This record gives sequence, C-alpha cells and structure tokens, in this order.
Amino acid sequence: MKLLFLGDVMGRSGRSAVADRLPALREAWGLDFVVVNGENASSGAGLTPAHAKGLLEAGADCVTLGDHAFDQKEMLGFIEQEPRILRPLNFAKGAPGKGARLFNARGGRKVLVAQVLGQVFMKRPFDDPFSAIETVLKAHPLGGLAQAAVVDVHCEATSEKMALGHYCDGRASLVVGTHTHVPTGDAQILPDGTAYLTDAGMCGDYDSVIGMDKAEPMRRFITGMSKTRFTPAMGEATLSGVYVETDDRTGRATRVRMIRQGGRLEQAAP
Repeated sequence: MKLLFLGDVMGRSGRSAVADRLPALREAWGLDFVVVNGENASSGAGLTPAHAKGLLEAGADCVTLGDHAFDQKEMLGFIEQEPRILRPLNFAKGAPGKGARLFNARGGRKVLVAQVLGQVFMKRPFDDPFSAIETVLKAHPLGGLAQAAVVDVHCEATSEKMALGHYCDGRASLVVGTHTHVPTGDAQILPDGTAYLTDAGMCGDYDSVIGMDKAEPMRRFITGMSKTRFTPAMGEATLSGVYVETDDRTGRATRVRMIRQGGRLEQAAP
C-alpha cells in the first residue's frame, strides 16, 4: 500500500497548498490512503467544520487533530458527525469523537489510524499515551483486519516521540510525529518494520516562526512583551510529510521517504 502523511496544516496558506496540490499528488504517486494533520488549519488554532470539509474534499482520507482539537467550538459537535476526523486517544475521557478508527483504502483494504498526545513539555497533563496506544494496537494486530496502521504522535519532546516509535515498532506501519512544525531528517524503518519520522513538519509558510508571521513572535522574544495576537504567515506553503510503502500481508513498511512540495524548502518526492 502507498501511504502519505502530511504534517500540521497551518492557516490559509497551508489549506490552499493542500487544496491545490494534493489531488495531483494522489494521482501522480498512486496513493492508496492519505492522512493530514489539521490541528492548526483554522487561523493556527484548531479546525472549523468548513476547513475540515476542504481538507477532505482535497483528498485526505483522514484528518487528525491534536492539543488544539476543540479550540474551534463547532468541532465539538461536528466530530461526532464526521468519522474521518480523529482527536487524540488520550485527550480527555469525556471528549467527543474517537482517537482511532479503521478506514477503507483502495482495493477494499483497511487502514488503522490512531493519534496520541505526548506528556513532556505539554501545557495540559494528558493521560499516558503508551497505555492508550497499547490498547488500540493490541486490538488491531497487523496482518489481521488492518493491512496498515498509522500512528500520529502529537508531542513537543523528540525523545518522547522516539520512545513511542520504538514502543510501536512491529505493530504499526508508520509512527510519525507532529506538533513542532519543523521537519526532522531521521526518516527510517525501525528494526521490526515500522517506518518512523520524528516530525513531519508543517504544511505552511516556512518564512515564519513555526508558521506564524514573524513580527509578533520576534517582538515577544526580544522584549518579553506582547502587542498583538499571533497570526499565520501568508506566503507560499511547503507541503511537508512522509511517504511510506507497505507490505499488505504483514503491514510492515518496505520504503519510507520524506516529502516536501512547493514553497521555500528543498523539494523531495518518493
């Protein structure tokens, strides 16, 4: 199976890039399933139903969220109506929606997608991500009902992402980090067959401070004072993510490549 995961979509620039480029990439690369993190798609804070529909119409089979899952209050009800949107498994016990689901891919195949939130350096004390993902992976072993499994690890600390990658090794097709908006250079297949990347980066304008217009973050760093709200940068976005090929029989990864399309960063394709 050919899988594509795109990192955090950042504001209007990121949404436009997904809408403009993803349909052609699906066809050119023969993609069977696409996951997009929509955590920051709406003004850099959460996801509105309208913007969620735009990402799905552009070719996302599943949209994951993160610690800003319900910053846009309309998502509280919409996530119950739209099964293709996932919030983190360990967000809160009473949170609406689901943190993992089996999806249909091309050719009648099944893909498990799950998301967990990290605990290190995060503002809220989320539940343990290791026990949360353990329950899901144990119920959906690779080579069984699911031909592939994708785990989105929404974390601040690279060490926590790496630990979760090794914890899932052999039990997921892909473990990929999101949240920090900077693509890492460590795409690899772990010893037991799981593709891994510490951070997919963002789908946003990289002439910025992690996707935000530079002026206000720089003012706060330099003076310690705030003047206005952060606003997403509006330049041309780079689609950043990871491409993985898997063996349908085992669910394990056979190939992994970092992806960068458009914008300022050096281009990379499968």
